[in-house]
Amino acid sequence: MATRRELIEAVGERYRGAGRDSKRQILDEFVRLTGYHRKHAIRVLCNEVRKPKAKPGPQRRYNDEVRAALITLWEAADRICGKRLKAVIPTLIESMARYGHLSLSHDLRERLLEVSAATIDRLLADVRDQAFDGQRKRSGGIGNAIRRAVPIRTFADWNDPLPGYLEIDFVEHCGGVKVDGDFVHSLVMTEIATGWTECLAMPFRNHAFVIELVERVRAVLPFPLRGLDSDNDTAFMNEAVFDFCKATGIELTRSRAYKKNDQAWVEQKNGSIVRRLVGYGKLRGMEDTEVLASLYRSSRLYINYFQPSFKLKSKTRHGARVTKRYEAPLTPLERVLRSPAVPEATKQRLREEFRSLDPVELLRRMRDAQRRLAECQATDGMVADAGSAADLTVDEFVKSLATAWQAGEVRPTHRRKARVPHDWRTREDPFEHTWPKIQAWLETEPGITAKRLQGRLIEMAPAMYSSAQLRTLQRRVKAWRANRARELVTRILGEPDAMEAGTATQCQLPSQDKPEVANTPE
Repeated sequence: MATRRELIEAVGERYRGAGRDSKRQILDEFVRLTGYHRKHAIRVLCNEVRKPKAKPGPQRRYNDEVRAALITLWEAADRICGKRLKAVIPTLIESMARYGHLSLSHDLRERLLEVSAATIDRLLADVRDQAFDGQRKRSGGIGNAIRRAVPIRTFADWNDPLPGYLEIDFVEHCGGVKVDGDFVHSLVMTEIATGWTECLAMPFRNHAFVIELVERVRAVLPFPLRGLDSDNDTAFMNEAVFDFCKATGIELTRSRAYKKNDQAWVEQKNGSIVRRLVGYGKLRGMEDTEVLASLYRSSRLYINYFQPSFKLKSKTRHGARVTKRYEAPLTPLERVLRSPAVPEATKQRLREEFRSLDPVELLRRMRDAQRRLAECQATDGMVADAGSAADLTVDEFVKSLATAWQAGEVRPTHRRKARVPHDWRTREDPFEHTWPKIQAWLETEPGITAKRLQGRLIEMAPAMYSSAQLRTLQRRVKAWRANRARELVTRILGEPDAMEAGTATQCQLPSQDKPEVANTPE
């Protein structure tokens, strides 16, 4: 900027003292050198750059005199906030003036009485900052302190960790938009390296349940629990969970606020496992929690031992296109058995447990638990399950698998809600008062179109009718003509039952009333 300013001063002095032809040459060189527009360069060299004018505005009403009086009143009120000071200013002014502590002019008194609480806070902002400097400010609470102590881990920070690092999250079974009350929650824990997933039921959200359930999961995992990664929920970010992880040597990390992709592993399981098993119904109370827990006891073995899942191998971005490559689908058990970090004794135990499990029996138990969950959700209008897996033996259940697809949805928790027939109007009928007149027109002119009828209505009452109501009138006329045609056919041919009876009588006539005619050649 200093070089440009010096250049403008030097060239401008030459430009202003030069002749017409010399000015043109100087201007051409200056434009090539600076890149300015030619008109702007002329104004710069002639020293004619316009300075921005100050914006006109109202005169300052609350000046330094008002501010000084406010400071005195603020100190006399023991440094209270602006809203409270606004309420006590009239009392303070009167009391301090009565005892001779404050002498104010009439204009200053009026301005102090009219000042708003927001203006008081604005005028005293720097005064407060200086007055309270070095003193302890209000703490943000223990939750904020815990969040500051827990490091953030994003989706890209995992870098193929050892088995034992789990993402943890809640799924609330409130049946849609939560209105009030406590609902059953699912605590979902997904391991990063193997995809091993544990789901547990809890009657409501509380950190005590979190600690107890983490202890249960820690005892059954086929690898040591090395770390937990949660969101910023207060059920995770609290002193009890923080101290528990610190005492047990578990690394506690958290995701960024409002960044669900930081917990992509567990968020994916929330949909593919929890919502797929439980659905979106409403669950509340201990009874529903116990039923959900029984479902998870069967599903954890079925999902971890018999359900292959994909795992992201690489992700490449080419402009707006993202190319994702996945590893071959494997079950969480297979990934655990392939991991060199898991001891051989643990692998042998898992193989024996795997050989002792019957996937069809597990699936049958899952269907039974889902049926009971559907009964718990029956208050939301869920259709009752006609056939229960609990009523079938294992052999019968296996046979039913071959034809189960014909019945459509087999998960009782995903049955569609019973729909009430819509036989009422949702909007006011615009032709309610004029329908007798329209019927008279239709009786006298059966071939008249709805468009012509609409034109007559607009001419008769332009304030009530417009061309936007044509489709409604067409539907009404169509329904009237269908009913009218049915009435005419019934009047001409009689009732359908009578016609059928007459037809049956005619069919019996050849054998009863009519004489038999011999087939004789003519």
